Amino acid sequence: MKKNITYSIIVVAFAAIIAFTITAYKTKKTEEASITYTLLNRTGPSAQTPEWEATKSRAITLMQTIQAKPDDAKSLLGMASLFIQEARITGNYTYYDKAALKYVNEVLLKDSSNFDALTLKSLLYLSQHHFTDGLLIAEKANAINPYNAFVYGLVTDGNVETGNYDSAVATAQRMVDIRPDIRSYSRVSYLREIYGDYPGAIDAMNEAVSAGAPGEESTEWARIQLGHLYENTGDLKNAEMQYDIALDKRADYPYALAGLARIATAGKDYPTAIALYSHADSMVTDMAIKEALADVYALSGNKEKADAEMKLVIAGLTTTAESGNKDENIGHYADKELAYAYIKTGNYDNALEHALLEYNRRPLNIDVNEAVAWVYYCKEDYAKALPYIKTALKTGSKNPTLLCYAGLIFAKTGDNVQAKAVLTSALATNPNIAEDLKQQSMAVLKTL
Repeated sequence: MKKNITYSIIVVAFAAIIAFTITAYKTKKTEEASITYTLLNRTGPSAQTPEWEATKSRAITLMQTIQAKPDDAKSLLGMASLFIQEARITGNYTYYDKAALKYVNEVLLKDSSNFDALTLKSLLYLSQHHFTDGLLIAEKANAINPYNAFVYGLVTDGNVETGNYDSAVATAQRMVDIRPDIRSYSRVSYLREIYGDYPGAIDAMNEAVSAGAPGEESTEWARIQLGHLYENTGDLKNAEMQYDIALDKRADYPYALAGLARIATAGKDYPTAIALYSHADSMVTDMAIKEALADVYALSGNKEKADAEMKLVIAGLTTTAESGNKDENIGHYADKELAYAYIKTGNYDNALEHALLEYNRRPLNIDVNEAVAWVYYCKEDYAKALPYIKTALKTGSKNPTLLCYAGLIFAKTGDNVQAKAVLTSALATNPNIAEDLKQQSMAVLKTL
């Protein structure tokens, strides 16, 4: 009898919990549906441009249409696209991704096969580093319209990030065949870089820049990538020229400022580098820029400021990562970035935890394997680092940072022949990489 009473109480309690959960979920969904997202004010020079005025005007027009016709898919997706572009410009992905996804999901709720909505949702998932989900959505959209170049770009990105490089090459080629433009050339460049073809990567990125309209964010972003390719091959003169051009075409573009800061750092002009990074950091939310600023503070001997900046980096990345556990509309994974940040603070256990979290999501990706390998190296567990660094080298990448990591790991595991080969290759052009890594690699190379 007591057992029956106890069982009944448990059943009633469980039912109450389920009912509460469902009610809370419905309440949350209702609240989310009622939220209206608007453009946030820009700051700095980008707030004074005709582009910003045009963006605000278009947002007002779209919002008026949405208010008058809440089911108008074209306007909903137009607003989502506008938010996505604003996220790129401001770096405020947390707010604008959530805003864009709201409108995309409203369209998909009524038409789950809407091609344009699927492509935007894939783009947002890829932006949030939900690469597997983004790839699946892109493939669904691709099946609906196999003649659209943009969706092949999304499939390419998803395949790259999940480590399916052969598939990425095939889809990138299909993209170029359909529409040779800034988007397709940029992806070809990245794939050539992944496969170790820096001259080919530079040629393709030059094509990308030439295909874009000068001053547009996408064009200047491609120009920054071109500059970075030059940095990796030791051609700092050409790199600096690209960053100067980007600033001329797009005033105070933060990523061009960061590029010039890297050039200044290479010349050990730390005050200039700090000023440039600080300026860039004030204009865009990007933890990579803030982390680079911390690195320069450390190089200049200002440990206090370096530590303070790194605390902000870790706090920012942690907030971004944790937000995904609380809100499915954000969900940005930042574990690889956190792993490297924790390495710089000497917290190798946390670094390994985050590196392995990312590895478990995409074990075939070479960048993720590189991160795991480097954490194990820093923990002085060289034998465990070895298989990961070998996987990271599987495409033949000539990225100088990767090759330095590999050479140091090979040296520690007794493979001096391989260590000498990859370190020689890494340092041959005097690439613009982290100074401490370069010095460490040069010192080890001299012993081989």
